[in-house]
Amino acid sequence: MTLIKACLNGTRRPEEHPALPLTPAQIAADSRAAVAAGASIVHVHPRDRRGRESLAPDVLASVVRAIRGAAPGVPIGVSTGAWIEADAASRLASVRSWTVLPDLASVNLSEEGSVELAYTLAHLGVGVEAGVWTEADAELLVERELAAVCTRILVEVEGGEPGDAAAEAGRILAVLDRYEVAVPRLLHGADASAWPALDAAIAAGLDTRIGLEDTLLDPDGRRVPGNAALVRIAADRVHAARAAGNPH
Repeated sequence: MTLIKACLNGTRRPEEHPALPLTPAQIAADSRAAVAAGASIVHVHPRDRRGRESLAPDVLASVVRAIRGAAPGVPIGVSTGAWIEADAASRLASVRSWTVLPDLASVNLSEEGSVELAYTLAHLGVGVEAGVWTEADAELLVERELAAVCTRILVEVEGGEPGDAAAEAGRILAVLDRYEVAVPRLLHGADASAWPALDAAIAAGLDTRIGLEDTLLDPDGRRVPGNAALVRIAADRVHAARAAGNPH
């Protein structure tokens, strides 16, 4: 059955949605609500006291501890995107300084230093979710044997028209199939492609994700009250597909 990850905040700014969770307490409360709505994993971008994304060990620790207190046992994933710390060496040093570890961390393979970062996370015991945005990323994953340290492959088709996103996803998945990469895959989009990608993931039996990081709107284009509402819609679509006879 399709697993749903709740992506709670991402790079969104506070003015984009009044329910965007930024503080540890807000993120923890949203994590609990998202899990109650049907999410199995949460993915967050920890923020410092000024609301900026951060990989600092104290910032990460406060968020991870808050989530674990509010939603015990739920796997917690965080971002290591290069926009948080542009210098690859500094980003790697920040990760190595973590004192409280998340369960998972996403690594965008198109970014400088991604391979070393992935192997470092694996050495620390953090599950690696490889962000694959293009066919070239998929080829890099194979070439550098990253499947051996990956918990999940994130096929991310963001921006553009839904049809273009679907075509790009198909090309990426074809590369993974050609090399028989046997790692669980999660397919998701963003904004215009968010719901089409989610439906495509359900139809293909892949994991998926939804949350305010990816979209502020329901499938009919209406603004949602928050993350739990998005997860609930996604869970309903998963259950409806199963009821209709989709074996996934």
